[in-house]
Amino acid sequence: MDWDKLKIFHAVTQAGSFTKASDTLNLSQSAISRQIQSLEYELKISLFERHARGLVLTDSGHKLYSTANEVISKIKEVETDFTEQKHKPSGKLVVTTVVGFGGIWLTPRIKEFRDKNPDIEVELIVTNEELNLSTREADVAIWMRSPKQKNYIQKKMININYHIYGSSKYCEENGLPRSLNDLDKHNLITYGKGSPSPLSEKEWILKVGSKEKHKRRSIMKVNNIYSLLLAVESGVGLAALPDYMVGNKPGLVKILGDHSGPKYEAHFVYPQSLKNVARVKAFRDFIFNKVSEWKF
Repeated sequence: MDWDKLKIFHAVTQAGSFTKASDTLNLSQSAISRQIQSLEYELKISLFERHARGLVLTDSGHKLYSTANEVISKIKEVETDFTEQKHKPSGKLVVTTVVGFGGIWLTPRIKEFRDKNPDIEVELIVTNEELNLSTREADVAIWMRSPKQKNYIQKKMININYHIYGSSKYCEENGLPRSLNDLDKHNLITYGKGSPSPLSEKEWILKVGSKEKHKRRSIMKVNNIYSLLLAVESGVGLAALPDYMVGNKPGLVKILGDHSGPKYEAHFVYPQSLKNVARVKAFRDFIFNKVSEWKF
């Protein structure tokens, strides 16, 4: 079996289409299509079913993809062992986390990490979809839950606390809620449909202290927590936000501070295969030092 064709097949499967794989592989769609057809001819099987929405693996395709995943993951581990310097952290480190935490809290701290570790190249992927660490889609993850995979090393970082926030401008114009019942009279913003949500209780602000027959409605929904923050800052209404996003923003006011919203645990996660890698250790130690300084 041709190794280059197998890598192309693996990339196409992860991308879900020839078009997206073309950008990843820097190959034309026609070249990719020819390689896949050649691989199918060599193996005498069909790997994909073509649909208008993209490519779907056949049963044979699933088996080959599973094997290719294992092989590529092992090769990446060997490459890491060969290139990693024992005493000086170096090389590329791919970190993934959810949009809000990655954009608001983590990104501003990457410069300090790089200043201390100038030989480490950081690639930060902020997404609410959980990447596969076993196949090295990322090296390290900071997730808002404990992972189910047993082959991951995980350590709890912090508790993420939520409270209701509004802009000072909104509160001046609409009054400051003094009780949970007062929320019935206010404009409420919630996390909407679309991309995967890092929250399990997206509509907590609509339900807290409200009777079932008088359930509140949101006047706006948005499926990105950073956009939710911007909506609150611009005075659209009130929303439940994680405290770390608000920080010391002078234009935001904590509403009904005695009533905290959903609480989530942030976990630092990486695969067993990277437990002795210097750059992972350096990033882990840096992050845990930073969270110990921050009042979450």
